Amino acid sequence: MDLTRHNTTTGPRWAVDGNYLPAGVTLSGLLALPAAGLSTLITQLATNESATGELLAPIDPNQEIWGSGVTYLRSRDARKAESKTSADVYQLVYDAERPEIFFKQVGWRTVGYGQNVRIRADTTWNVPEPELVLVINAAGEIVGYTVGNDMSSRDIEGENPLYLPQAKTYNGSCAVGPAIRLLSADALADLPIQLKIERNGAVVFADDTATSRMKRTFPDLAAWLYRELAFPHGSLLMTGTGIVPPDDFTLQRGDVIRVTIGGMGLENAVG
Repeated sequence: MDLTRHNTTTGPRWAVDGNYLPAGVTLSGLLALPAAGLSTLITQLATNESATGELLAPIDPNQEIWGSGVTYLRSRDARKAESKTSADVYQLVYDAERPEIFFKQVGWRTVGYGQNVRIRADTTWNVPEPELVLVINAAGEIVGYTVGNDMSSRDIEGENPLYLPQAKTYNGSCAVGPAIRLLSADALADLPIQLKIERNGAVVFADDTATSRMKRTFPDLAAWLYRELAFPHGSLLMTGTGIVPPDDFTLQRGDVIRVTIGGMGLENAVG
């Protein structure tokens, strides 16, 4: 079951499997409900009206996206290599019980399928980070996932880990979509993840991994996020990347980034 959000003449509207839900139904409202019975309720709410409006990011404006870092071995190694002064902190957080969790973006600033992401104007080393994004309800239950691109400025974070918010959070730094797929946490444990970057029609980088290569579990990450934070409207949590382009690669304007997770694909150009 896939939830999508569309632009219409009367404003954004949610849909399920290609049919609109009633006007007024929001993701915030759905995520205020228990996970048990959610899919059944959504099926009952569906109309016969086909969803034809432009796809928007599947998140309400007031909802938050958070991020997780150094959850894959490849990410740990890349962060250690880029760091000028604090390589040890990445090894420590990789091995620690407490994960790295940070604020990434708010819904109204998030871009969706086909919309442009950006690279910061004050950086020279920028990469996409393909990540499975958990969709979590107000009670902290995982109800599904979407596909995410966590745009990152590696030179900023590499200069000093305390600059991470500037490396991660800026206009056009976060893309999710095209849909929210309702699945249990167990169904997410071994999904394939692919990244492909094209420049002038040619593939300049491609790689793949799987969620089974994560050091941490999805329920563990969700539990840490909710430990001392309330999310009455639910939340989205990026779960880290296991794909990092080589150190001599940086994104350029016009590049097309394609992220596919479990057969669901997100595509964005760098604007």
